[in-house]
Amino acid sequence: MTQTRTIDSSVNLSNCDREPIHQLGQVQSHGVLMVLDESAQTVLHVSNNAKAILGVDADSLIGRPLGEILPGAPDIKARLDKGLSDATSSYAGTVRVAEHGAPLHAIIHRYKGRLFLELEPSSASDDVTFHLLYGLVRTATGRLKGAQTVADLCRITAEKVRRITGFDRVMIYRFDPDWNGIVVAEDKVPDWHSYMDLRFPASDIPRQARELYLLNRLRLIADVHSTPASLIPRLDPVTSEPVDMSYAALRSVSPIHIEYLRNMGVGASMSISIVKDDRLWGLIACHHRTAKYLPYEVRAACEHLGEIVALQLSAREYAEGADYRIKLKAIQGKLLAHMASYENFVDGLTRHPDDLLALAGASGCAIDMDGVLHLVGETPNQAQVIKLIDWLALNHPADGIYQTNELATEYPGGRELTEQASGVLAISVPRFRRSYFVWFRPEIIRTVSWAGDPNKPVEAERDTGRIHPRKSFETWKETVRQRSAPWQSAEIDAAADLRNSIVGTVLRKAEEMAELSGELERSNKELEAFSYSVSHDLRAPFRHIFGFSDLLQKRAAATLDDTSRRYIHTIMESARYAGTLVDSLLAFSQMGRTALKRRDLDMSALVREVLDDLVPDVQGRNIEWDVQPLPTVNGDVMMLKLAVQNLLANAVKYTRQRDVARIQVACRDGDGEHVFWVRDNGVGFDMRFKDKLFGVFQRLHRVEDFEGTGIGLANVRRTMERHGGRVWAEGEPGVGATFYFALPKVPKEQA
Repeated sequence: MTQTRTIDSSVNLSNCDREPIHQLGQVQSHGVLMVLDESAQTVLHVSNNAKAILGVDADSLIGRPLGEILPGAPDIKARLDKGLSDATSSYAGTVRVAEHGAPLHAIIHRYKGRLFLELEPSSASDDVTFHLLYGLVRTATGRLKGAQTVADLCRITAEKVRRITGFDRVMIYRFDPDWNGIVVAEDKVPDWHSYMDLRFPASDIPRQARELYLLNRLRLIADVHSTPASLIPRLDPVTSEPVDMSYAALRSVSPIHIEYLRNMGVGASMSISIVKDDRLWGLIACHHRTAKYLPYEVRAACEHLGEIVALQLSAREYAEGADYRIKLKAIQGKLLAHMASYENFVDGLTRHPDDLLALAGASGCAIDMDGVLHLVGETPNQAQVIKLIDWLALNHPADGIYQTNELATEYPGGRELTEQASGVLAISVPRFRRSYFVWFRPEIIRTVSWAGDPNKPVEAERDTGRIHPRKSFETWKETVRQRSAPWQSAEIDAAADLRNSIVGTVLRKAEEMAELSGELERSNKELEAFSYSVSHDLRAPFRHIFGFSDLLQKRAAATLDDTSRRYIHTIMESARYAGTLVDSLLAFSQMGRTALKRRDLDMSALVREVLDDLVPDVQGRNIEWDVQPLPTVNGDVMMLKLAVQNLLANAVKYTRQRDVARIQVACRDGDGEHVFWVRDNGVGFDMRFKDKLFGVFQRLHRVEDFEGTGIGLANVRRTMERHGGRVWAEGEPGVGATFYFALPKVPKEQA
């Protein structure tokens, strides 16, 4: 006769996930549980079905010593005398309460200062069962070791567990990162509904149930329609708390789960935990249409098989991932070679896009390096990528790795990027400026099949609030959007390894640059010292050449013919030019050696002084001066005056051929700097040669057309560099030229 199970009406929507399923105070009806005081070994609790199974009234057992209740159980006493590990069940042999009573398996464990003795029916012939189980388990173990893939391993496991247990259906149920379950393998009787490839929502196995699956790795529910037996008394006499039966095999089950199984058409079930790396990987879930009891030895064999499966899973998953990791390592090696073969390592990456994308299995990549953005493959547009990187820099650690395959759920602008960037893998590279590598994956629209509507895992009664598990397990299809393929751990590790390689490359380049900079600085100082010494020592000889040539010309004027006079004139002019060149070179070398004497300087007043000095050079010229208001700067007066003098003198010189020369001096505010310019409408220059303008002795025009030494603009550049500024120029032949110099608003020493 089928008995009806009593449902606890106190379980409702508000406490379902917190239901204390390890303290229900009930056991399954096919066995008897005794809870004993560990020191005295006297009975503190016993299940109230003791009369039906042991033939002894439950109340009469409370307080009695175990040896008095089971006098013919020396194995139990021996097991206790040897000591038990906490929370570890131990088989203590077969016992009989009465001389002619049925044999019972005794299973014992200790937990929280209490001994738990569970008595269950024994199989008819232990010897036959052992030999049969040993053969089945040995065969199953051999097949599992030969599995080549995780899928094969799961399929073989389902087949072998069903063969050993005789259940109507055995499923391998794997958890995803959100604790939803998916059936990845199944073996069943032909006429029962299949759940293969279907998903079950995380709410089907709540958090506290998953925690118990980790603690107690095999759970048998022999009859979902039976009435559980209650512990008497219900509360511990010392703690006044319900008994914690986390490790008890006979522990009863949540009434919600019982109703859930009934709704599936299941009469008995068993679950074997698959624990990989101390985490619940999945379950071996067994279902039977009718009640089904499995003796202890069969359950022990299944639990052992579950441990073997977990070990084989680790090996197979590692093997499957190892090939991919080796492939990614080879790609990483190629990228390192590309990086080493280019002056700028980023060029080595962007010019080999296939390898850069294959490293992370991506369809697009963005590299934001020192403010320069490079886009490779299929990516969002430049503005969208910059906005995303801004968000990453603000919300995620600068030295971390960010990855998601659901960007739309995390990033406010993610919905706009789903076509190219539903998935994102980002790494930051520690540098002086913000630097990011971001790989993208597109949206994959797919249909997911659920065993029932995942949005309605439970139903609640309107009046009482008591919940019922869902009644329908018919296939329910859901279209999943705005998600990409998930990033594998091998791909995340490969991206992290690339970051480490880039950091190493950057540091190596920095060391090389520092070494070269030091050598260059030493060379420059030696060159400056040499040029100063040479130019200083040459001044007197050139003056002597010019002076004695002048004396010779005057003294022998009456006796020299025209040719001799021309020779002496040529010597004098060459000596004069050489002397001017030496003076300019000496001034240039002194500019690099002289300490700056800074003070606040009105640039408008300085320009007026320079214009006054140029008055003799502009006599008879038609020049329209446009000198706009200029700011006050901080700098060396003599150096800045010389720089402005060189620029204005050049403007006057190179507009000589214009009927009306127009020269403008002006300034604008820049980003932390004042930007000055001198613009003229003179002969101009070809922009192809703009990099030669500020070099020593570099000229773009013939000396016959425009006099000069070719050092003036080099002096301008040297002056600005000493002040922490910069120079550049723009020009067009026949139209004119503009020479810019920028001075920082805050002196570089203070900055």
